[in-house]
Amino acid sequence: MSEPARKIAEQAEERLDRVAKSAQRKLDTISAGQFTDKIKKGRFADRTDHDHDHDTDTDSGTARGGETGR
Repeated sequence: MSEPARKIAEQAEERLDRVAKSAQRKLDTISAGQFTDKIKKGRFADRTDHDHDHDTDTDSGTARGGETGR
């Protein structure tokens, strides 16, 4: 590749990297705001299974999802 073409390719790659980083920062900001809003509105507070052990079934001690160890 000729020197001018290589420089143009490098500049284009740098620009794309900056655009990608900028887009990622904006997406992170938007996502964080939505998650924070859900917490502030109490979306997770209305769940009734706060003290329930999510890993095992309390009656049989087996893993949830129908696994029986067979």
